[in-house]
Formats: sequence, structure tokens, C-alpha cells
Amino acid sequence: MAKPDKAKRGIPAKADFNAWYPSIVEIADLVDKRYPIKGMDVWKPYGWKTMSLIDGLTRDQMDRTGHEEYNFPLLVPEDLLEKENRLVSLLKKSREEGVDPSELRMEEEDTGFKKEVYWVKHAGENNLDVPMFLRPTSETPMYTLFSLWIRSHSDLPLKTFQIVNTFRYETKQTRSFIRVREIHFFEAHTAHKDQAGADAQIEEDAQIVQNLLHDLCFPAIVSKRPVWDTFPGAWFTTAVDIMMPNGRTLQVATYHHYKDQWARAFDVKYEDSEGNSQFCHQTTFGMSERMLGAVVGVHGDDAGLIFPPKVAPIQVVLMPIASHIDENVIVKVNSMAKDLKDAGFRVKIDDRDLRPGAKHYHWEIKGVPLRLELGPRDLAEDKFIMSLRTGGKEEFPTSSLIESVKDSLSLIESHLRSRSQELMDSKISKFPGISKESGNWQLLGEIKDGMVYELAFDGNDSDAEIIEKSTGLAFLGDCVDPYETPQPCAITGRMTTRKQYLARMY
Repeated sequence: MAKPDKAKRGIPAKADFNAWYPSIVEIADLVDKRYPIKGMDVWKPYGWKTMSLIDGLTRDQMDRTGHEEYNFPLLVPEDLLEKENRLVSLLKKSREEGVDPSELRMEEEDTGFKKEVYWVKHAGENNLDVPMFLRPTSETPMYTLFSLWIRSHSDLPLKTFQIVNTFRYETKQTRSFIRVREIHFFEAHTAHKDQAGADAQIEEDAQIVQNLLHDLCFPAIVSKRPVWDTFPGAWFTTAVDIMMPNGRTLQVATYHHYKDQWARAFDVKYEDSEGNSQFCHQTTFGMSERMLGAVVGVHGDDAGLIFPPKVAPIQVVLMPIASHIDENVIVKVNSMAKDLKDAGFRVKIDDRDLRPGAKHYHWEIKGVPLRLELGPRDLAEDKFIMSLRTGGKEEFPTSSLIESVKDSLSLIESHLRSRSQELMDSKISKFPGISKESGNWQLLGEIKDGMVYELAFDGNDSDAEIIEKSTGLAFLGDCVDPYETPQPCAITGRMTTRKQYLARMY
């Protein structure tokens, strides 16, 4: 397929990704960043529709797997945050000391979200007796209710989710969809009878993610996060990272296995079939608008966005040509649009009084997968012209309209999957190695900016720290797809199948 035209009309070249990305999200009319609170963008209709379509794919997966949708209040009382902080502090300390959490006492520390939340301390002119905060996530309010809802083994599994706004005081540089203070957030929370049930849920979460990635047309690096990067309240954390064009990885999803740690803190327990009281085992699964940020960043090009068909607000735009010469052109275009809508496609007719070139440019920026043109000559020959946003133009008979559109959208999906896989492959390199010379660790090759490095690693936290300090990169964790045959660990030399990646993360 031919490549689209080079950058034009104020769009920076995508090769300068740090300039291209913030420009294109506004030029394509996804958000307006001029709202007077940093990190809180205004969603515009085109961006909100795209996010809603991503949410729709997620809801489809939730329906398929038996999750039910809830909507919890935005405000959370301060005492619940203190309860969470004590739990997270306890679990963090037990992990650091290598002991069971039950051997330690609950202590309150500034761990968890305490330094990141937005506080509400007044109601009108009155000071609140108990300050409240805007939810950064929903473990504490949800599990408080779980303890009331769950009584018997017949109440399990409990599989819930919600799609809501969460708030975190982000102090780093904000970037639309990628790092914001008001987050469009999906979170699933489940409770199970035992660890086996929670284990099965984690496997189900992994499949849900793969289904969504397939629909959004990109591969990902899926890793069990290292201990030092695991949410302290979790037994383990699995993260999904997308490769962005500048070689940085973007974490778009995480799923956590909690065992019964949160259940013990929030008294989430049930009576088993023999009348004994048991603590539930729990999991969480979270995603955010970063999914849209990945779609924008991975698939777009110098001419604008390219939306995967399943989340394109407009999948097909129809453009009547020279309809002033033959009024039957617009009649036929309207008929084609109706047929496409009836077949389930999202369609727009662009009958503005503009030159075709201006329309082409407009819909390129918007990332619409297909453009259909029909003029007097096409009408006479009972055909239309179809252009693919990924490149290429072809004539089709109008009798094959539905089939041609369906096949072309599938072709675009395949092209985007192939191209995003090529991007990821091009950004991954073998770790050059490291050795100890005269008591000092030295890299055996250059670490290039914008690259992710693959290595076999079976060392401890101290070994990992040596590599991270030497490279300026961070471990993503144990890849869920290990090496088929053992490889020597980059620092210890021990043979291992553990595959790891070093990256600079957003």
C-alpha cells in the first residue's frame, strides 16, 4: 500500500513524537487542553465517542465473563484511606522483611494514595467532621460494601466492574490520555472462595486483555511486575505495556492478585458449605484512557490519526462529487449510506461545499478508515471509488458495497496489526551485557535512546538495581512468554528461561 502524504498544514512530523502527539490530539479534535486546571482536559465529541467505543468493547468482555456493572460514589471518607494505608504499609513491610503479614502489627504510614488524593474538607461554610477525598481507585469503598453483601458461599464469585472518573494529583508533566489528573478509568473487582478461584480470574483477565488488544490492533509486552514495582497491596501484579513510537513503553492495563490480604483487612468473608467462616480471595483489573493514547500514538502518521475500525467514530465517510451536475448523485449517496447504516456501520456523508482535496485532508486527520467517492461518471457506470486510510484506492461495483466495505475494514485491521508489530520489533534489541571489572560494573555495549532491551535475568533485587543504574532503564518484570530454552542470566550467568525487558516507561 502507498504511504500517505508527508506532514502538512501544521502537523509536526511523527518522527518528532514529543511534538506530534500533543499537537494531533487537538488538531484531530479529540480534546481541548485549555481548561484552567492542569491535567484535566475537556473531552470533545470525537474523542469522547472513541473512548465510548473502547468502553463498549470492554463492556462486551464483561458481559461475556459474567461481570456486573456498578457505580460507586465519588467521595470516600478519610478513615477508609487510613485503613488502606495501614494495610498497604503492613504488606509492604512484610514483603521487605520476608515474613508473613500476620506476624506484623498494622501501622499507619504515608503509603498508598495519601499524597496523591484531592481532599474535600468543607461543605459550604462548614468544616466537615470527617474529611473526604476524591477516589484515586475504589478498593476501600467497594470492599467496605463487599463485607456487607457477601455472607454465604452461594454469593460467590462476586464479579463487579465500573467505568468512572478517578482523581490523582499528578505532579509530573501531564500529557493527554497518558498522564492526567482526572482519569477515565475502568476497574473490575472480584471476590472468590479460594485462591484457585482468584487464579482462574487472573487467567480470564489475561484473555480479556488479549481480546481488546486484538480489536485495537496492537501487540503488547505482558509482564509480572518485579517485587519492587508491585502494588504493595497485591500478592503479584501483571502489567500490559504498549510500545510507543519513541521507544517508551506505556502501561495500559494491570491486573492484581490479592489473595485474602484485603479481605482480612476489610472483613470480607463468607460461610462455607460446612458452616465455617472463610476469608475471600480477591482480584482487581484496571485500564484507563491510556488505551486511547496508545491508539493515537501507535497507529497515527504524519497526516493524522488512523483509527482501528472497531473504535473509529466514523468508519466510512461518503463524498458526493459534482452533485450539482447530476442531482441523482446525492440521491445515490444517501441510499448507500442507509444501506451501510442498516448493515451496522458508522457512516457520515460529507456534502459540504468544499473541494475534494480539502475533504480528503480533513478526514485523513480524523483517521476515518474508509472514504467512498461517487460522481456522475461513477453513477453512470454503477460503481464507486474507495480509499483506505492506510493507503490505496480501488473501484468497486455498487452491488458489492457491503461486502467491499467489510473486506476493506478487515484489510485495514490486518495492516495496522502488522505495522504495530513491526514497530515493536524495531524497538527491541538484545541487551549488550554487563561485567565486573576491577570491582566496578561496566556495560559491554551502548544503550541507545528509544530502545527496549531484552535479556535473560534470574538475579535478586540488588542485581537488578545494578543493571537499572547502569542503563538508566527500568525492569518491566518477568515476561509471560519465557524463553523456550535456558539462557545465561545477564548478571549471574545462571541458566534461566526468565525473559525480561528493560525500558524507559511513561
